[in-house]
Amino acid sequence: MEIILREDVQHLGAAGAVVKVKDGYARNYLLPKGLAYPATEANKKKIAYEAERIARERAAEKGAAETEAAKLVDVHLTFAVKVGEEDKLYGSVTAGDVQRKLEELGIHVDKRKVDLPEPIRELGDFQVGIKIHPDVRPEIRVSVVKE
Repeated sequence: MEIILREDVQHLGAAGAVVKVKDGYARNYLLPKGLAYPATEANKKKIAYEAERIARERAAEKGAAETEAAKLVDVHLTFAVKVGEEDKLYGSVTAGDVQRKLEELGIHVDKRKVDLPEPIRELGDFQVGIKIHPDVRPEIRVSVVKE
């Protein structure tokens, strides 16, 4: 049976793909769960229209993300932190700290979008990525200096 996937299905395909599966798998699992619908001519036309609409939306989202990224390219954040012996930091600079500093500059970014795999625990200059869009990932400069 030919079906059109509504959502990504593991080991089968991506949303909008026309795939051939066994009749029982389609009738007993994919169709009742709403993961797919039969591949009729009307449904194929509907999917083509939906794909165009989704492509336009994604292009608009990417354009908005690129304008947001242009604001972030020249951003340089400086954190003055207390240090102990041998320039060891008391604490660390986290994604939340970066997010708060960006908020002070008027740039609104969710702290989960700050690409900092682990907190910064030493003095120096660092490049920190901001995940705005899957295709757009600007980096900001972060400097950690002695207080």
